[in-house]
Amino acid sequence: MAPILHSHPQPKELAQIVRDAGMLALENFRPGKILESWDKTPGHPVTKTDLAVDGYLREALGRLNKDAGWLSEESDNAASRHDDQPMWIVDPIDGTRDFIRGRNGWAVSVAYCVGGVPQLAALYAPAKDQMWMAVRGEGADCNGQALSGSQRQSLNGARVPTDSLSEADNILSMVEKPNSIALRMAMIASDQADLVATLRWGYAWDLAAAALIVLESGAMATEATGKPLIFTSPRPVHFGVLCSAKGIHDAALTHLRPRAEKISAQSQQG
Repeated sequence: MAPILHSHPQPKELAQIVRDAGMLALENFRPGKILESWDKTPGHPVTKTDLAVDGYLREALGRLNKDAGWLSEESDNAASRHDDQPMWIVDPIDGTRDFIRGRNGWAVSVAYCVGGVPQLAALYAPAKDQMWMAVRGEGADCNGQALSGSQRQSLNGARVPTDSLSEADNILSMVEKPNSIALRMAMIASDQADLVATLRWGYAWDLAAAALIVLESGAMATEATGKPLIFTSPRPVHFGVLCSAKGIHDAALTHLRPRAEKISAQSQQG
């Protein structure tokens, strides 16, 4: 059987849609003020703006490629996708806590995937006026400037966007942390950080766009246990993420893998 061929959306078209979505969110952003929100599930806040941006993206991206499936934090539709079709993976507002609190560490995240592999990504942080783009095999940029990821070679002193470090991680160095995991990952791509790691289950919509941006900058992005990030699972979850400079990825895996494997096994048993 001949392979199924897909015509990928154009980066400029995607960038405009994601920018428009970000400006829609920005209309309701109130720096220094706390917005009304509710928990869709315990510990996962949402606002009316999340839902409005999600609706806009679903309609606009549907026009861009009507044959693509849909996977979004706010409106997952498993019936609309299967593994041999392209798929939009969307987080209308990644970093909702910062959005609610009037802080700028949030972004609109969109990835276009084929066979579970991101081909095109846009990550827009409206409150920072930063547009991150990546095309598979063609590199990544921020506001039109080509990105070259962190080149660090030593784990000791590696910059990590975090609020605190455990005793086991005191060899690392803290830098400012946005709430958005996608923006933290993008910091590796722009050499503002050297390492981002989470040791908990996360979702495809948090990771897909940023993972392509990181990889196309020349850095590394895997699950916390070192497994590749492939976004095809019917249950779109991954155990953690390990994003870093190539030169420290093996050392970071050695440093974190025992904890990652223990936590992963415990969570699966529970």
